[in-house]
Amino acid sequence: MPSEPGLRRELGLRDITLFAIACIVGVRWVPMAAHAGPGTITLWLAAAVLFVAPLAVAVGTLSAKYPGAGGLYYWTRGDFGPWHGFLCFWIYWLGLAFWFPTASMFYMSIAAYGLGPNYAHLADNRTFLVTASLAAIWIALGTNLVGMKIGKWTENIGAAATWAIGIVFAILAGVVWVKRGPATHLDIVPKWSFDTLNLGVATIAYAMTGLELAALMGAEIRDPERTLRRAGWIASGFAAVFYTGMTLALLVLLSPAKIDERYGLAQGGETAAALLNVPWLTPVIAVMVLFTGLGQFGGIGSSVSRLPFAVGVDKLLPTPFSKIHPRWHTPHVSIIALGLVASFLLVVFQLGDTLRAAYDTLVSLMVIAGFIPYIYIFGSAWVAGKRWSASGGWLVTILALICSVIPTGQVTHVVLYEFKLAAATAAMVVSAWLLYRRAQLLGVKHPIIQ
Repeated sequence: MPSEPGLRRELGLRDITLFAIACIVGVRWVPMAAHAGPGTITLWLAAAVLFVAPLAVAVGTLSAKYPGAGGLYYWTRGDFGPWHGFLCFWIYWLGLAFWFPTASMFYMSIAAYGLGPNYAHLADNRTFLVTASLAAIWIALGTNLVGMKIGKWTENIGAAATWAIGIVFAILAGVVWVKRGPATHLDIVPKWSFDTLNLGVATIAYAMTGLELAALMGAEIRDPERTLRRAGWIASGFAAVFYTGMTLALLVLLSPAKIDERYGLAQGGETAAALLNVPWLTPVIAVMVLFTGLGQFGGIGSSVSRLPFAVGVDKLLPTPFSKIHPRWHTPHVSIIALGLVASFLLVVFQLGDTLRAAYDTLVSLMVIAGFIPYIYIFGSAWVAGKRWSASGGWLVTILALICSVIPTGQVTHVVLYEFKLAAATAAMVVSAWLLYRRAQLLGVKHPIIQ
């Protein structure tokens, strides 16, 4: 096993299950799916069978084969060599850096919209969204910077809030159905269109990712092989039920045309609050959504920071990345670096386009960078003998990559949109090669495959 000096095994089955739920389940994808229509309910179920289940098999198998804090970096490095391991790590890490700006903008938007008419205008105020998003990113990363003993409660609270939102919306949808019937004709056969392909297929597939993040915490999990396998299946099952149930609930409350892709949950809460005469409901939902966001920021930020740490131990990144804080016992340089890159991307992608177009560009880049590493992950599953798992995972991965480059109807400058996607994707690969080449020029030997 690769060495992870100073990391402590603080996480049990409850912690890592809630951690995985916080990483996988994001309420931001529900209004996007519901806006695309009831056919996405079928897509959620298909993604659960063709992607989540194969990913759970792959993660369980590969975590046992390559234990430690490096996760997918060690898997790819061990099966395909050091360069491929580094490329997989780098693109995956950047994909999560793209995730932070989009997620923070979503959660700040819905929080502002849901707090009532006096604050709703802030949901489209660029200055507020950027400032509040930066604050949310650094608060969540900061709690994990000081150690998992404290930081894990950010993820636990976020996962608990996710459970609470699911229960609340199930109750609301049931009551509204009895009171006035569903707002949507629930034809669950997908209607194929460009919006369905981009918002439905690409984002639904991406929404089901994240289980591999729990494996990055392998050096901090008690009995990691057994715990990860059990937590993976519990979290995956919860994700499938949650996404399907939440989409159905939102479609009962509102018709697809009335659901905004960013603050549709708050709109659903408003509708239920008006019908049931409970005006305090929408702000409560907004606060719960905000807690789920902070849980995701903390969980994803903490786990993905273990990747630069593992690569730093192999001396393919500058030495500080391999350091553990002497008091907090966390890879503090990696966590801070992630926060800085995410903050930079949040600001720079606001240039030259509308707020909405900037958001859509970041989402597409997030999906592209997020899915390229799955080619390697399922490749490692294939090498490990999990052929059916690898085949299903590859199918969804390729389809999601194709759909992610299709612009939505909200994109007005298609050429600029596609140029940003192409240039950013090329920059990810080139920057990986330059960093890897730098290590070679400094005389770093290829790490020993263990």
